[in-house]
Amino acid sequence: MKSRQSGATQEIAAAKAGISIRSGRRIEKDQRLKKKTRYWRTRNDPFEAVWDSHLEPLLSHNPDLTGTTLWEYLDEHFPGQYPEKLLRTLQRRVKAWRAIEGPAKSVIFRQSMPAGFQGLSDFTHPRTPVTIQGKVFEHLLYQFRLAFSGWRYVHIIQGGESYSALADGLQNALSKLGGVPQEHRTDSLSAAYSNTSEERALTQAYEALCRHYKMTPTTNNRGVSHENGAVETAHGSLKHRIEQAIKIRGSADFASIKDYRCFLNKIVKKLNQRCQSKVLEEQPYLKPLPAYRFMDFYELTVKVTTSSTIDVKRGLYSVPSRLIGEKLRIHLYHDRLEGFLGQVRVIELPRVYPQKPEQRARRIDYRHIIHALAAKPQAFRFSQIRDDILPNEQYRTLWQRAQRQFTPQQACKWIVSVLRIAYDYDCQSQLADELVQVSMLPELRQLQKRFIKNTTNVIAIPPRQHKVADYDQLLSGQWTAVEVDHV
Repeated sequence: MKSRQSGATQEIAAAKAGISIRSGRRIEKDQRLKKKTRYWRTRNDPFEAVWDSHLEPLLSHNPDLTGTTLWEYLDEHFPGQYPEKLLRTLQRRVKAWRAIEGPAKSVIFRQSMPAGFQGLSDFTHPRTPVTIQGKVFEHLLYQFRLAFSGWRYVHIIQGGESYSALADGLQNALSKLGGVPQEHRTDSLSAAYSNTSEERALTQAYEALCRHYKMTPTTNNRGVSHENGAVETAHGSLKHRIEQAIKIRGSADFASIKDYRCFLNKIVKKLNQRCQSKVLEEQPYLKPLPAYRFMDFYELTVKVTTSSTIDVKRGLYSVPSRLIGEKLRIHLYHDRLEGFLGQVRVIELPRVYPQKPEQRARRIDYRHIIHALAAKPQAFRFSQIRDDILPNEQYRTLWQRAQRQFTPQQACKWIVSVLRIAYDYDCQSQLADELVQVSMLPELRQLQKRFIKNTTNVIAIPPRQHKVADYDQLLSGQWTAVEVDHV
């Protein structure tokens, strides 16, 4: 048509368009053939004999039945009459029935939240396994997100979805944001909503947390995840970014939890840059932060046993032996515990979790008990926490070698002395590296001679023998001071 409008003949215009002259005339006269709508079947219905009598009644009663299930039903009741090649036809037939005669479906009403109104919290498992110094790091990711701007904060959580994990992550997020939304929404988190008598107090703590920040706590209906969609969709994008960043990095192994946290912070920072303009728009609508943080820990009281240990939430922890017999007030966080004697914090320990709910975890630090153990080294051999006293795999190897090389009594004394030297002279790693390399373990005297050096200058004091009469005077109460020549 462009060629015709520019003055070309019918033959030239048709040749340029690559069509026949006759087709060109029809197009010019707007006589193009229109596709007719077909209302009839091009082949016989293979399910005509069973659709009305068998399949449709089943679908009417249970609309969730799939085409595969119905085909298996036919294959069982009508063997050989409906081969598997008809499965796809049956699936299309079921899909069409649902659209025409099936039950009504749930409708999602997309929301447009006003600025500063709603913040959402949720926990998720990372898709990519992460290791810390080669060991699998079991953890969750807590994510907070603003519904209006999409600003987010991510926090590493060790353990489960506890109140302390929620409170710590939420308060860190609000502090970094610099304001508080009117409403805080979660799904049915066990940290916030539970019917058990033990965790009803946790619900009260969560409500108190929201009152402290003047937020209204809300939750979506159980099992309806799209009602929490602003944060659920953010989980997918976060996990995708983590996977891509790990592929670029070339490894999912990190030197420490701190390095892993910095890695996540960089990812979140890049995600937040994309919504920076909306964050600036939302910030004036946020309420100011309170003057101080709310309690984000459990508080309990434990007594230090004669084994210099405390038992906290299915975890056994060693503490300095000077605390034996004392009652400690424990602040239990998701990643650590702090012990107070009165108002003084006396210990801070990383929290440990059992691998299975029915098991128990241990966190024994040999430095807490090594001097007591050095006074009775034979207690090491059959100690219930013997393997936990040894700080790492190198020292476990040394203990096995000591058992083969020395007598049981000598082996106990040797390994305990090595641990004491490692603690007293702050050479745990260097000493282990050195001893693992040698073919024969050195005698204990060699190690003591090397490390325990007597550098004290002893002043020679001449002996002076008292008279027996002086002793008689002391017993009779007639003692008088005698002047003594000073050396």
